[in-house]
Amino acid sequence: MDITNSDFTILIVDDVDANVLLLKLLISKAGYKTLTAYNGKEALDIIIKQNPDLILLDIMMPIMDGHEVARQLKEMPDKAEIPIIFLSALNSTEDIVQGFKLGAADYVSKPFNKDELLTRINHQISLIHAKRTISSQTEELRRTILGRDKLYSVIAHDLRSPIASIRMVMEVLINGIQKESLDPDMYDLLIMANRLTDDSFTLLDNLLKWTKSQTGRLSTVYQDDVDVMNLVRGVVEVIRGVAKLKNITVNLSGSTSRIARLDIDMAKTALRNLLSNAVKFSYDGSEVEVVIKEEEDKVIVDVIDQGAGINKEKQKLLFKADTHFTSFGTGNEEGSGLGLLLCNEFVKRNGGELWFTSEEGKGSVFSFYIPTPNK
Repeated sequence: MDITNSDFTILIVDDVDANVLLLKLLISKAGYKTLTAYNGKEALDIIIKQNPDLILLDIMMPIMDGHEVARQLKEMPDKAEIPIIFLSALNSTEDIVQGFKLGAADYVSKPFNKDELLTRINHQISLIHAKRTISSQTEELRRTILGRDKLYSVIAHDLRSPIASIRMVMEVLINGIQKESLDPDMYDLLIMANRLTDDSFTLLDNLLKWTKSQTGRLSTVYQDDVDVMNLVRGVVEVIRGVAKLKNITVNLSGSTSRIARLDIDMAKTALRNLLSNAVKFSYDGSEVEVVIKEEEDKVIVDVIDQGAGINKEKQKLLFKADTHFTSFGTGNEEGSGLGLLLCNEFVKRNGGELWFTSEEGKGSVFSFYIPTPNK
């Protein structure tokens, strides 16, 4: 850590001319800038106007002693952090303790050894330099994070609307065209375009919500008396349309009449991501099961597939935001890794818990519960 001594100013405060001259010569020779004052009142005026980096402060002075200067400095919010090294012939334990109580950074007894004094000054300047470096780097990091989050938010928000419109157009085209009326290759391209559009919309939606979540701008808006069965049934119906394109059947079994206090959008997003993943990692012509069951004061939802499964090493990474784990689906679908992170956070925000079991080559079961009052 390179320090340029000439970048730092030290205020020397002593009522004895010879002491001031000696200290000024010693400190200037070390490369520091100096200011001088001969009493406490004069010192405070200089501190307020010129804001030195370090203060060498005598205690026994006329008009205002060093202890009073330190006491007043600590009451000034913008000056309280200026370090003080007390210089005094008062070297009793009581005097030293009193100095530290008033916020002294160090204490040197008179007559002082010049090498010791310079060492103590250099130490304090090093601490000041380190603190300023950390503060500067922290501010730079804060600006970088703000810029990144703003970029993510702008990208996700500005792209989300047009992608959503394209998604709707693609769904209308798919539903309105008979497979037999198109060349097989063209129909396959249309199916692929529809899937890619849906994947892009899901990615942008997840990115927008994840950015808001990480920047503290995503509020949990609870609604009372949410019909859990209707909520699950609605998400399943939407996913069935996507699954159909991959020739996958989504079955819903079990039931509940329970109501819950939920953020509906978060609950739907969590379930939609789990079902999308199940479809993504299922093989053509297979089935995805959604099972609802009641258990004491909660409703449990299982999303079960017989797809690719997850190996044990990758299972450890699923809910870790710093690993950015993702993998390709059975149809070479690409994900961002954000879906499960959002599921986990959104379920927790609604008072529930998310867990899973998986075996590579045999499929996965992702489950979560939401608290509900008993019937």
